[in-house]
Amino acid sequence: MASKRVIALLSAAGLALAGGALALPHAADAAVAGLVRVDQVGYLSGETKLAYLMVPNPAGGASFAVVNSAGTKVLTGTVGSSRGAWNTKYKAVYPINFSAVRAPGTYHITVGGAASGASPSFAIADAASLYSKAIADGVAFFQVQRDGPDVISGQTNRKPSHLNDKSVSVYAVPNFEPDSDVITDANLKKIGGPVNVLGGWFDAGDYLKFTHTTAYGDVILFAAERALGNAAPSTLDAEAHFGEKWLDRMWDQDSRTLYFQVGIGTGNSAGTFTGDHDIWRLPQGDDADTDPANRFATAHRPVFRAADPGKKISPNLVGRVSAAFALAAQVDAEEHPSRAADEYQAAVSLYRMADIASPPNPLVTALPNAFYPESTWHDDMELGAAELVLAAQALGHNASGYLDDAADFAKGYIATETADTLNLYDTSALAHADLIKALAAAGNPSVGISRAALVGDLKRQVQTGATRAASDVFHAGGVYTDFDVDSHTFGFLATQALYKQASGDTSFDAFATQQRNWVFGANAWGTSFMVGEGSTFPKCMQHQVDNLSPGRAIGAVVNGPNNVSQFEGGLGDYQTGMVKCPAGGSDTYNVFSTTDSRYVDDVRSWQASEPALDMSGSAILGLALQRSLGLAPTAYEAENATLAGGAKEAACVPCSGTKVGFVGKGGTVTFDAVTAPAPGTYLLTIYYTQGEPGRSAQISVNGADVLAIAFEPTGGFDVRGSVSVPVSLVAGTNTISIGNPAAYAPDFDKIVLSS
Repeated sequence: MASKRVIALLSAAGLALAGGALALPHAADAAVAGLVRVDQVGYLSGETKLAYLMVPNPAGGASFAVVNSAGTKVLTGTVGSSRGAWNTKYKAVYPINFSAVRAPGTYHITVGGAASGASPSFAIADAASLYSKAIADGVAFFQVQRDGPDVISGQTNRKPSHLNDKSVSVYAVPNFEPDSDVITDANLKKIGGPVNVLGGWFDAGDYLKFTHTTAYGDVILFAAERALGNAAPSTLDAEAHFGEKWLDRMWDQDSRTLYFQVGIGTGNSAGTFTGDHDIWRLPQGDDADTDPANRFATAHRPVFRAADPGKKISPNLVGRVSAAFALAAQVDAEEHPSRAADEYQAAVSLYRMADIASPPNPLVTALPNAFYPESTWHDDMELGAAELVLAAQALGHNASGYLDDAADFAKGYIATETADTLNLYDTSALAHADLIKALAAAGNPSVGISRAALVGDLKRQVQTGATRAASDVFHAGGVYTDFDVDSHTFGFLATQALYKQASGDTSFDAFATQQRNWVFGANAWGTSFMVGEGSTFPKCMQHQVDNLSPGRAIGAVVNGPNNVSQFEGGLGDYQTGMVKCPAGGSDTYNVFSTTDSRYVDDVRSWQASEPALDMSGSAILGLALQRSLGLAPTAYEAENATLAGGAKEAACVPCSGTKVGFVGKGGTVTFDAVTAPAPGTYLLTIYYTQGEPGRSAQISVNGADVLAIAFEPTGGFDVRGSVSVPVSLVAGTNTISIGNPAAYAPDFDKIVLSS
């Protein structure tokens, strides 16, 4: 079970396009049998494309060919220099660069000469084709995880479950054995109820429900929906609101009580009652279980509260749940204003309850805390405050107080809590990016932190992974000798996109591609870690519904490789009721283990093959944000805009057409037909020319002063440069005006709008 993952811790190639001449080195007497690892989902047409030849002995100079679906070799070349050994069996890994192949289609790679081998098939496609299926499949996994009456049958034939959760008793937090989820109390102590906690999502392969992980998942879904706009899968909005509905039940505004967990993991040491993890079964039978020993595991599951009614609440929970409500309000503001107002009120009422003066130690997440040990809270509170600002702006409320709060929390995070990157335990990347947007929409007022500091910390997080990837044999930025490598890897995809949107910096594009490649099969194990994506993916997850149902939990992302120490003592016995998977119990991936990392696809392997909400959620957000970067940008030429106050058209050799000069001192250029497919924040790239010294301009969006921009010199008025800034737009037609009442601005070529 996912919850156990932390408890266990406590216990340069030559190329030739087809048809061209290529001199190949003399082949070795006997070719070395190798394995070719690729991103099995595929590659974007214009990106850097790498595959890897993995061989037991050196095979320098091996040749490769990229073959299309018709059997035609479209590119041939030689592998690059070895990036090093993987383990004692595979002593060399050679990169294969086939970036020259750009045409959409289905391909595979063959290797010859000094080595032999062939890759699985993969696609080269546009962003919509490459990302859309995986995003929709990720949402489908959330559907598999649904509890209550409103389940979606799907491939796994889900049935309504835990209807008794509509009326449950509240219990005191029990006592646990050290470093264990075993309860030492003879019984649970009832302290309240009944309360309605019907619905929600199962956390992982078990049937527990946590506010901590649900809030993270719901934030992810709403953020992905906001980023994708009309490109979002049709299922995304309903699923995000499904999670929000349960969070609203867990937050009782009237009594000011936040409930944070439904169910218990394991029973007690005396053996008088069991827990969820003690029984392997499908969930629809739990309500009818009359065994008194199973009372807390199945039919009468307990609920626990984060603090006494009316008392201050652990700020990590408050921040992320408030963020989920506020994101819902943003999404609903235009089309469902009444519902958005209720969501905003829920966010505000909970946000006020954060115990930031004396946070509990440990922070409240789960029972026991070691299931999900959270050590930071400034990031969650920054996220909550930033989303409240954006929601307030969307609804026409005063957001200044939340803006100051978000800045202070961001400053606190950067000062003391920068040990992690985007995943369940660190939400700062999304918080920073949305605070940048909120500041821009407010006209960039002076607050406790600068935009540059926020952008800088986003870069720090991306650089953390990029530095690691530079020396890794397969360019992995995540740590595959610890828990949650797949979640962190998708987190790097998200963070790189957020940083790129905020800064315009494209220098980490190849890094983001490498991370997507790794998680979808360009890794030592040769498997995608997301069920249903690629040709090889987890078949034997530790997930009860997936194990016992006729279909698969498509879209599930598993933990991935983990430290070998987590497998000491083997995988253990099969639980009663488990379907043995793989049938013979063999570990086909063991040959790829190293001295410190192992991946096992086995129903018993909670260490590597259990999925969870946060893992699939990270995949959805990372892929959605990368997809949003691929949405076609729209250019608006300055010479076609409305010119006033002396601004005039002028010739420009490096420009896409002509340019507009004499902007400033009353001269303005107004783009009055800027179209956005959905309300939200977009990246505005301004192309301009200017000499020394630098100049500035004010950007007005829809009649409001939004942003003052300093333009660096480009090297002359015949040299073009660009600067990118986020802007908030409404759905439909927008007006963007550029001017400077006090001085001349640069000359302008065009603006480009992208998601």
